[in-house]
Amino acid sequence: MNLTKYLMLDRRLLNPQAMENVGLQAVPPKKDILHNPLFVQDQPWEIRIDNGYPNVIYDRDEGLFRCYYTLFTEDLDTEKTTSRERATRAYQPRTDRITSLAYAESKDGIHWIKPKLDRVEWRGNKKNNLLFPYAHGTGVMLDFHETDLKKKYKLVTKVEIPGQETFMAVAFSPDGKDWSQLIPWPEYNPPADSHNLPFWNEKERCYMLLSRVWRDGIRITTISQSRDFLHWSEPKEALRGYGFEQQIYSMPVFYWEGLYLGIASLIHEGDRKEENFDTVDCQLTWSADAEHFDFVAPGQYLIPRGKGHYPTGEFDCGCIYASPPLIDGEGNMWLYYMGGNGRHTNFRESSLARAQWLPDRFAALLPRRKDEESLLTTNRLRFNGNRLEILAEALEPEKPILLEAQVHEIWTGAPLTGYTFAESHLEEIQGWISINWGKSLQELNGRSGCLKLRFKNLILFALRGEISIDGHRLWEGADISLENKSEK
Repeated sequence: MNLTKYLMLDRRLLNPQAMENVGLQAVPPKKDILHNPLFVQDQPWEIRIDNGYPNVIYDRDEGLFRCYYTLFTEDLDTEKTTSRERATRAYQPRTDRITSLAYAESKDGIHWIKPKLDRVEWRGNKKNNLLFPYAHGTGVMLDFHETDLKKKYKLVTKVEIPGQETFMAVAFSPDGKDWSQLIPWPEYNPPADSHNLPFWNEKERCYMLLSRVWRDGIRITTISQSRDFLHWSEPKEALRGYGFEQQIYSMPVFYWEGLYLGIASLIHEGDRKEENFDTVDCQLTWSADAEHFDFVAPGQYLIPRGKGHYPTGEFDCGCIYASPPLIDGEGNMWLYYMGGNGRHTNFRESSLARAQWLPDRFAALLPRRKDEESLLTTNRLRFNGNRLEILAEALEPEKPILLEAQVHEIWTGAPLTGYTFAESHLEEIQGWISINWGKSLQELNGRSGCLKLRFKNLILFALRGEISIDGHRLWEGADISLENKSEK
């Protein structure tokens, strides 16, 4: 029995012409208030973690969490300025700053150590947790598709040697700690002064890389492809924000239930007197093909920034840059992020933190007016069996819920006999609500129709079953071919 799952944020699923009192809302993960921040800038070479661009990976074979993060190991204005002075004047970045890649690890995802790797010399000493010098915006992936064990871990970075050269490069590792030398890209050299995040495209069976360029005066997220992780295609635009106020700074991506979901960091510019000027928030994005992304719920921020302002505000009150979420050894989903306590172009200190997400509950459809009934209609679905289930929860647990369903040949027509609101009934199965009728859905096997849901006091996250999307809502050429298939 093959169940296909569709998240309610997937716009291919829904018919917007046939919806009433429904709105889509991003569902923020719950911050781990008890343990945050997980680690801070506490080593001499951690002069300024800045954006951090965290890559937090759970290695199931080792039972180990690994974190790779970008930092400034040389930054004169930060190093020569006391904490008291930082609160009284603006930060002055210099062109001789040096970025590097650092590594930390944890057995439980909470308590982190920064091991002495003896790899990179910093001021005459290699007793530090640095992996590469001159590495900017490094992205790291654990490649489950790789057959060469020496390339189990992969990274992409922008090499920046002040006053000399800049170029894109990759490296490989068998264990996430012992890395090869950096190998320059043979083609293309995008600006890439952001989180350069590689990932595997499940549908195209290739590697993809999210990076960033400047276009039309604003920051633009780009996508590149590669078959061998060394030769990359020319970066193409994948997503842009809106205006100066919502520019895409970086966007880690993860694959979930046939979709690519992104956590875009947006920088706010355009008006220095605005409260959120020069701060960075996150929004949820989605794509069906990993090439073109869109916002799930425009204007809704995913990880709330902490309270206050530099230098006395909470550790994440200024800027947030996320890692792709992970599933730990106990099945919990965690979204790790770097939180900065100041404005993007000013003094700030950054720390690693985490928040817990519930799988499938990244965004939800819920009533715009909670005291009224809502109506939701899908595009055409092909029914391939008897199971049909909704992931939902009560908006107000103390009040009763309403959920009824019916099937239509076309959404503007009458419901099919035996599949009406009145004939539908529910059964809860391990957190999912099973929808049934007097007739079995098996009778529609191989045929198509639209599903209508009437509900009240419910939040809807996902739909699953022996179903598949079978065309756009305006296509009405299918034939259900049932006797007495519509009620008069």
